[in-house]
Amino acid sequence: MAKIAFIGLGVMGYPMAGHIRKKGGHEVTVFNRTAAKAASWVREHGGASAPTPGEAARDADLVFCCVGNDDDVRSVVYGESGALAGMKKGAILIDHTTASAILARELDARARELGLAFLDAPVSGGQAGAQNGQLGIMVGGDPVIFGRAMPVLDLYARSCALIGPAGSGQLCKMVNQICVVGVIQGLAEGLHFGQRAGLDMEKVLSVITKGAATSWQMENRSKTMIEDKFDFGFASDWMRKDLGICLAQARAIGARLPVTALIEQFYAQIQARGGGRWDSSSLINLLARD
Repeated sequence: MAKIAFIGLGVMGYPMAGHIRKKGGHEVTVFNRTAAKAASWVREHGGASAPTPGEAARDADLVFCCVGNDDDVRSVVYGESGALAGMKKGAILIDHTTASAILARELDARARELGLAFLDAPVSGGQAGAQNGQLGIMVGGDPVIFGRAMPVLDLYARSCALIGPAGSGQLCKMVNQICVVGVIQGLAEGLHFGQRAGLDMEKVLSVITKGAATSWQMENRSKTMIEDKFDFGFASDWMRKDLGICLAQARAIGARLPVTALIEQFYAQIQARGGGRWDSSSLINLLARD
């Protein structure tokens, strides 16, 4: 049984920390910026909460972080009350936040200076994947450190792979998001076309989900897209944030992402319609109402 700290109890972190406690039986101390959320987690799962990230991380073997963006990570990791200040020598900081590769390499270097270890480990699978313990975890870091963390990561993973050195997990997540939004936009246009053509879309989907056009998005989001229901899943605000990271990285390495850049602007239009918290499948909303 390891001593674990988990920082950030949002829609992803809350159930992930729960799997570590309930399935793994580990000793878990949590921190959340909204203390009531941490108290609720403790009532549901046991363990303990701490008033600062540093106190949560004190004496922990592994410290997990799952917050919003680069600035959020820095706010809970650095400083006198940050996680790094409380960690013991040899402990591992594992960041599940979808953030930049620049931040991952920065944290890796800082951890090494302090005699600590670091893994960047963004996840894919959404809220349902977190709740069901079926996430895809893409990891950057040292193979030995990855091996030490793997038994805990496996508690909520459907798949977990070391991609390469620090930053590689975040770069892999960028590939994931680039692919996902292209599929969502194509699905939105196909569904919109079929509806305008007067087709029975239930029959259409019963056929095309069995062929080359099928995807996770089609199988899990097509019906709700047709029904204009977007009150679940991965928020458009977060998808636009992720695409901003992708586009910044693309500029840095000279990669061309013309479709991704266009879809990032589509999500800006969704936000302008008040749909920032709508599921990322809401791209069809732009077609249906124009």
